[in-house]
Amino acid sequence: MSSLISCASWVRRGASARHPAKYVLDDQELERVSALARIELEDARVELERAHKAANQMGKGAEGEEADDIAEGEDDEEGWVDEEDEPMDEDGQAAPQSTKKKPEGDLSEYNLDDYDEDEEHETGPFSTIKGLTYYRDNNDDPYITLKEDDEDDEREELEVLPTDNLLVTAKTEDEVSQLEIYVYDESSENLYVHHDLMLPNFPLCLEWLDFPPGSAPPSATVHNDEMETDENIPPPRFGNYIAVGTLDPEIEIWSLDVVEGMYPDMVLGRPDKTAAHVPTPLGTGKKKRKKTKHRTITSAHHVDAVLALSWNRTHRNLLASASADRTVKLWDLSRGTPGGDDNSGGEAIRSFDKIHKDKVQAVQWNEKEPTVLLTGSYDRTVRVFDSRAPDAGVGAAVGGADVEAVRWDPWDAHGFYVTLENGLVLNFDARTLPTSLDSPAPARFTLQAHDGAASSIDVNPHFRGCIVTGGTDKMVKVWNITDEELEGSKRNVSMVTSRDLGVGKVFSTAWSPDDPLTLAAAGSKAKLQIWDVAANFGARKAFGAKLAQAGRELREKTNGGVVGIVDDDEGDNSGGEGE
Repeated sequence: MSSLISCASWVRRGASARHPAKYVLDDQELERVSALARIELEDARVELERAHKAANQMGKGAEGEEADDIAEGEDDEEGWVDEEDEPMDEDGQAAPQSTKKKPEGDLSEYNLDDYDEDEEHETGPFSTIKGLTYYRDNNDDPYITLKEDDEDDEREELEVLPTDNLLVTAKTEDEVSQLEIYVYDESSENLYVHHDLMLPNFPLCLEWLDFPPGSAPPSATVHNDEMETDENIPPPRFGNYIAVGTLDPEIEIWSLDVVEGMYPDMVLGRPDKTAAHVPTPLGTGKKKRKKTKHRTITSAHHVDAVLALSWNRTHRNLLASASADRTVKLWDLSRGTPGGDDNSGGEAIRSFDKIHKDKVQAVQWNEKEPTVLLTGSYDRTVRVFDSRAPDAGVGAAVGGADVEAVRWDPWDAHGFYVTLENGLVLNFDARTLPTSLDSPAPARFTLQAHDGAASSIDVNPHFRGCIVTGGTDKMVKVWNITDEELEGSKRNVSMVTSRDLGVGKVFSTAWSPDDPLTLAAAGSKAKLQIWDVAANFGARKAFGAKLAQAGRELREKTNGGVVGIVDDDEGDNSGGEGE
């Protein structure tokens, strides 16, 4: 598997803990991890039992001389002796006393023959940890060489300032998958890796959320921009977490404020019940087709890879997921205690099984209508439906190509974008979509954005009429959309600038949550690049008036506007200027 970054996600300034905590495997964490690990170890235990039974049954079906040989072999196995070598002394046999001087190099006094004769002790994945000596003060522990002064230096190195952004990337390199967490200091244009977290399988999607898994749901609800609160209920809790979807059917949720983490804070889905790792071939006998059957769908959890995630920023305890099992599921992050016996938040609260007929590639909540979901599928359709009444949803056929990504327009409650495998970008109005997919719905405009697949898209959250797209043609393009439809004409869409940022095929593009013209891009070369589009004269000219109207300041940047991490064997990786 080649090295690549499959997706990237921003973390707004001030959301991260200033001093991230070090992972501590104490008794409470040991109990939590053991409870979660038992789920995975159960499959291994069953397989070992099956292998043991199969081994015991070997030879029972033999006939004639072959069966006799097997039986004799079992009886005589204990008496096997290598005739060429001398028999070994039995354990416990006293060695004869000798007055002769021991030859040089004689190690008999160390009793190495009994080296492996240990007392019986508890076994298990963490059995050796509990026997370690604990020191309340690290200065008293002779094995800790990192003392107070060094700890202060390390604490300073791990510090995340309130003016820093975090960027989380899902990276796979040399068949090893991990989350790499970067710190980006906009004032000094500095980008560096802060820490990383290991993943069990190839990551496909990321979603940042500030709701601590397993905590109580927020007490405040929003209706028509008015906040209704109950003084007797504590205020909602916040945090800094990342949800990860992989080729496995489970969803892992990690805290970004803990370094050197060994296990996620919560796992959505039950690996001991999905049986997703066991392939089901079509046909019987010798002629087997390579294609596999669809796994049996269940309402409690996914049974195939998780392709997309979307966190509900209004109802903060809700997470939506789209999967290759053709379903969309809703998860309540407040259910269960992480690592507890109450399913560990392992079951979905809703499952939408009849929305699409093929893999569901994309899903997103509508920020203006927080109960409405937008989905896109390999069945070449997009659907818009209320999660409370999915059967009353509407949809659109998007033509002869699979859906790559979908995005609601934050400046238009009913508008959304769809990118396709053939490089097209479509814009729809949800109010004009039909309830039937028999005939394609007309798009408000169609844009041929890329020569290859238009693999990613993001809508600028700071001012109206600005989107960025990325494609497998290795280009990142910024587009300006004017609102001329108010005068009865179609929208005017024009490309402002494009650039090859040196990330290879572009798999992820995302606008910064804090800087109006700063975006992040990543792709098939396993590189992350930050691009401040304001460094381009055409961008300043096209968006200057819009930024001023939105009350945002336009600042020019040095270094061509591109910030990245330069490899030792490379020079400038800033990429070349395009149109």
